[in-house]
Amino acid sequence: MHQFDDDVLECFLENQLQLFPERVAETLEEAEEFLNDSMAVVVESVEEVIEYFEEEGIDTEGVMDDEILEADEVFDIGDGRYLIVEG
Repeated sequence: MHQFDDDVLECFLENQLQLFPERVAETLEEAEEFLNDSMAVVVESVEEVIEYFEEEGIDTEGVMDDEILEADEVFDIGDGRYLIVEG
C-alpha cells in the first residue's frame, strides 16, 4: 500500500478538479483513501513521469517534458515530485 504524505494529499485536494469534473475528496483522509483505491503513484522526477507513461503503453515519443507535465493526470507536488492519478 502506498503511503502519501501531507504534501501529496494537500496537492491533490487543491488540484483534483484538473482531472475530475467534481471533487472526489474533501479531507486528507478521503484523499488518501481515493489515491490508494485509484492506484496513484508518486514519482521523484520528470523522467520518472515519462517512464510511467511509457510503461502504461502511452506513446511519449516527440512529446516535450512540459507537455507531459501538463497532462491532467499529473500533479506537481512542488518539491520536485509528481503525483500521477489515473482518471
